[in-house]
Amino acid sequence: MSRSITIPVGDMTIAASVARKSNQPAFLLLHGWPLSRALYDGVVDVLSADFFVLAPDLPEIGDSRGKPSSADKSVLADIVLRAAEKAGARGIIIAGLDVGGMIAFAAARDFPTRISAAIVMNTVIPGIEPWSQILSDPRIWHFAFHAIPELPEILVQAHQRRYFDFFTNVLSGDPKRIPENLRDDFARAYTRREALTAGFDWYRAMAADAAHNASYKRINTPLLYMRGDADGRSINSYLDGLRRAGVDNLEGRVVVGSGELLPVEAPQVFIDVVREFALRGAHAG
Repeated sequence: MSRSITIPVGDMTIAASVARKSNQPAFLLLHGWPLSRALYDGVVDVLSADFFVLAPDLPEIGDSRGKPSSADKSVLADIVLRAAEKAGARGIIIAGLDVGGMIAFAAARDFPTRISAAIVMNTVIPGIEPWSQILSDPRIWHFAFHAIPELPEILVQAHQRRYFDFFTNVLSGDPKRIPENLRDDFARAYTRREALTAGFDWYRAMAADAAHNASYKRINTPLLYMRGDADGRSINSYLDGLRRAGVDNLEGRVVVGSGELLPVEAPQVFIDVVREFALRGAHAG
């Protein structure tokens, strides 16, 4: 059964749901915006049959406390990896959804010796195509809005649940699959002004992330890119962009009938796919 722990990392404390002892290869599960570690509540225990599973709240979100030095995804990758390592994780397979996927990619790009495999889900990587195409899509208006200093906090504070529901409904294949209690959990994770700012800072740092990722770098770490098909976008442009960015060992998987919240909308498919990929990565390591 999963339990909650807190892990000191410098001046921060990272709260995480963990399952199983750390003598197994570790599975590090990262949420995105506007989500929390509750995203993985339904899959942590099942994955713990084969892995030491950690699902942290990202810095300042939910029960985590302490402002990171930067919202650059490479900095956040180092923080979550340090937290996992302090908890005893080894042979880390890092998986992330949305902004968590950007962080998982940063781990593969910038800290390859600290992980054995990476899984990136339902996100575009700043600076890597189709980045420019996504930014020009009017449906992605919030990237620009969230990057504005202070204004998003002013308008969203005290309206988290209603604001987040808009995105949950748009991004899911079927909004009815996202239960009310989980929506409440997500909103509570951003109740504090500091949490809202931390989430919006992820967007404010994306220009720097894009500049960092734009230069070619060969990435040998096994990487799975996975997405639901509800938004109608083809996975091929994402895979092509990752290959051109230097990812050598790349796999792709589309989950039919699901939106962005794969662990909630298609939990068994999610478990089966990431487990099979991660076990191969663990054995290869």
